Amino acid sequence: MRRNRQSPKVARWLHRRLTADGGIASELLDLEELALPIMEERLRLRDDPPPGAVRLSRAVAAGDGLLIVTPEYNNGYPGVLKNALDYLLPELKRKPVGIATVSAGGFGGISCLAQLRLVLLAMGAAPIPASLPVSRVGQSFDDDGPTDEGIEGRASAFLAELRWWTEATVRQRGPA
Repeated sequence: MRRNRQSPKVARWLHRRLTADGGIASELLDLEELALPIMEERLRLRDDPPPGAVRLSRAVAAGDGLLIVTPEYNNGYPGVLKNALDYLLPELKRKPVGIATVSAGGFGGISCLAQLRLVLLAMGAAPIPASLPVSRVGQSFDDDGPTDEGIEGRASAFLAELRWWTEATVRQRGPA
């Protein structure tokens, strides 16, 4: 959770797109606000679960899908994200996950994307085939959204895929 981080701009914009374009109910969670301690034990095995981890767990469990927006640091994803995911083993099972990666460089976080997909698969989640890498995020995004017109179309296709996979998974699960 670096100072002057850029991924919240992308996350807030995607959240607005989800709720406005598709009428999807969603919650925006910021790991900085959740203040998760290093995971010592799965939540279900703890007598004293951290409040932020409980909030994260409940939100992910209640959702039909998940969208992760993460920066790429040194060709990987941040340790704070791995720590958060480690709290969520049962909540992620068969959950479709869209991944948007953010990078200051020109490749948009594709190394981070590949690593995160492997971890999510190992946890039983279903990372969708589509992704949204955002290159040169400092120049391609401001507080209101993208300044690069090409991102709009790529984001629309990405969100449509996430919606498709989420709806397909919900149909497969059947009535609650």
